Amino acid sequence: MAVDRVKLVDVGPRDGLQNEKQPVDAAHKIELVHRLQAAGVREIEVTSFVSPKWVPQMADNAQVMAGIRREAGVRHSVLTPNLKGLEAALSAPREQWPDEIVVFGAASEAFSQRNINCSIEVSMERFRPVVAAAHAQGIKVRSAISCAVGCPYQGEVTPDEVERVVVLMKGIGVDHCGVADTIGVGTPRRVQAAMARALKHYPIAEVSGHFHDTYGQALANIYACLEMGIATFDASIAGLGGCPYAKGATGNVSTEDVVYMLHGLGIETGIDLDRLVDAGAYISEVLGRAPVSRAAKALLAKRAA
Repeated sequence: MAVDRVKLVDVGPRDGLQNEKQPVDAAHKIELVHRLQAAGVREIEVTSFVSPKWVPQMADNAQVMAGIRREAGVRHSVLTPNLKGLEAALSAPREQWPDEIVVFGAASEAFSQRNINCSIEVSMERFRPVVAAAHAQGIKVRSAISCAVGCPYQGEVTPDEVERVVVLMKGIGVDHCGVADTIGVGTPRRVQAAMARALKHYPIAEVSGHFHDTYGQALANIYACLEMGIATFDASIAGLGGCPYAKGATGNVSTEDVVYMLHGLGIETGIDLDRLVDAGAYISEVLGRAPVSRAAKALLAKRAA
């Protein structure tokens, strides 16, 4: 395995908390970001600038961005699904701007229609001015291609469908291609087939994986990507965020589990696992539940013994 260091993007504060039923106030979100930074996490997806009508959990986006303590070497990203969202993110003083923005497109036509009420191609045209405006301000743009191996509406998604969206994202100038198994149905070979299509159009340093653990396959899928040389992955502290398309299922793979596996493989992350577990325990207590992470549960039990 050629990978000796992995970059982890913790999406818990945004993608995780956005999909938790219980709302979390801005002060706790800010504290979570600070605890992740203290644990050595250097890429954090903080919030999303979307209409509070549709995503009330992120209505405090500006307050959170204003409250986080910026540290050298830490990059903060936000989701901006349209130009209005980007303009809102950039309406704050420059020191509160995100370092990177994220746009989401689907590999499934059915998902695109059901989720954002438009075709994949129309969604790309909506993103085009967002990408241009971000670049004009020197801000990097990362994409997330959702439902890259399976869709709750159409079922299996083919590598050809994934590549179509990769090409469209490249065409509008997106800098980084994230490939996401949104409903967690992927298995290693299917995931590798999808990732291979992204690697045809983006350098390996600008391709990442985002895996849900609905069927318990997330760590195996990350390992399969490591075999390909991919070294950037999303993960969510304490496994925050359920899977909205599979009732009762777990959502994002937990950062603690990923770090435990990577360290066991001798791969560096720059993250202190004990402090990471503390961060997960903190936000889990705020939510009034145990961490979803198996590694965190085991380590917390070992401490208590």
